[in-house]
Formats: sequence, structure tokens, C-alpha cells
Amino acid sequence: MKSSAVVATLIADPRSIRLSDAHIARLAQGVGGFDSQRWLDEGVAADLLFTAPLDAVRAALTAALAGDPVDVIVQPAAHRAKRLLVADMDSTLIGQECVDELAAYAGVGDRVAAITERAMRGEIAFEPALRERVKLLAGLSESVIADVLRERIMLSPGARTLAFTMRAKGAYVAIVSGGFRQFTAAVRDRIGADEDRANTLAIEGGKLTGEVIEPILGHDAKLGALQAIAAAKGLALAETLAVGDGANDLAMLKAAGLGVAYRAKPKVAANADARIDHADLTALLYAQGISRQEFVEG
Repeated sequence: MKSSAVVATLIADPRSIRLSDAHIARLAQGVGGFDSQRWLDEGVAADLLFTAPLDAVRAALTAALAGDPVDVIVQPAAHRAKRLLVADMDSTLIGQECVDELAAYAGVGDRVAAITERAMRGEIAFEPALRERVKLLAGLSESVIADVLRERIMLSPGARTLAFTMRAKGAYVAIVSGGFRQFTAAVRDRIGADEDRANTLAIEGGKLTGEVIEPILGHDAKLGALQAIAAAKGLALAETLAVGDGANDLAMLKAAGLGVAYRAKPKVAANADARIDHADLTALLYAQGISRQEFVEG
């Protein structure tokens, strides 16, 4: 592929729609500079190669697909395969917000969930919002963490396949979360990630103290983690992939070679260069040109 080429990856939600050659041909004809098509997973995911301005391809395909349960990621064709994945955890690798699940056990679920929603939407600053939520958990038994992990924390569809496949191809996989190490360590083991970075709940005498050990890993720290891990691995940011859903992920998403807003809050989805609203996390593999036959299920 030419370095100036642009690739658009279409990923359908197979529960709702199947892509066809005819459907793709109609889409491609509406965009100038169409060159070729390749199936990554017939009926589900396909690459369309263009020689045209990236923004023009993205705008045309996004408009053409409006209302369809099909995601489109448009990027330079060069350097698609990434060597570092940095992933948010809550509402990204897992379907829950851990602090909200703890709060439900503490009897303050609605109060904490409301603060979480505002913080993830970017309506209030992340760090003070986290302190406020954790304060409401003071006195909760440490044993509840294990209960929440066992009973409530579920991996998002495709999370294990994403991590296992990228590692099989030689990439490094890191979880970087504004949540808590007491959870990220377990999720790291479940998906087979290389490392996890997160905040730590303070615990004394078997109970949560209501405090987070400072400094808090938030918006700036997530960006810093992406940069630091890439530097430690000798990688350019163009070789990195980041995924997240909340406002504290946005700087990290903007800095990565490919930053993907995954079923994200409106502010994040509107400002990220790529978004996944319909497909599962394996869409990030298709976005790298990895076919279904190459997936490693783990």
C-alpha cells in the first residue's frame, strides 16, 4: 500500500446487519478515489482502500452510514498494525463502573452513580469527583471487593480476544484506569494483559477508609502513561492504540496513533478520531487489518 493511501474499515454489528459486496460497492461509489476492497470477516468487516483526503473519506462514509449499525474507522493505511494497546477499564474492558458497584453494596449507589456519570461526561473534574465518591464508601468491608469481582464484574465482549491477539502479534497490552488497582489487577489476569496502572483504595483494619492514595491517576496521568510506556518500549506514538469511553480518556485518545472512543460519552465520541458504537472490542483488531482467521481467542 502507498503511504498516502487511506483505509476505511467497516465493522457491522452482525446481530443487526450483514455487509454485502453490493452494499459496500454503493458506499464506495459515493467517495472519490476508491481503489479496492478486502474482506476481513465476510459479512462483518471489510477494508476499503482510497486515494483521497482522509477527512473527506471519513465525512462521506459517516454520512452514508448514518442510522446503520455499522462502525467506520478511517486512517492512513501505513502503520495500521499497533505495537502498544493502552485500554481504559471501567465501561471499556468491563461493562461496569467499579466504584458504582461498590457504592451499591454501601447503600449509596444512586448518589455515586450520578457523580460518576457527570465526571465521565466531562461536566465535573475527575479527581475531586473520585475523592467525593470514595469518601462515601468509608467503612465498607474490604471483602466486598472480592464479592463485586465475583458477582458483578463482566468482561466486555471481545476484550480477551483483543488482548490475546495483540499479544500473539508481539504487541504490549496495558490497562490504564482511573479506577482501582484492587480491580485492574484481576481484570489484567482475566484478559491476559501485560500490566495495569490505576488508583489504590486506602484500606485499614479490613475496611475502606474513604480515601484514595494520592496522587490520583486521572486525565493527565492517562496521557502520561501512554507516553511513558511507549517511550520505555522504544515506540513512536504512531505505533500505539488507545481505547476508552470517558472524558478522562480524551487526551490519551487524541495522542495515540489510533485513539478509539468505545461506546463513549457524547463529548468523547464527538472529539475522538475514531469511535465504536455498535461492534464489540474485536473491532480494534479489524481496524489494524487483522482478519477473523487470525484472532486468538485465549
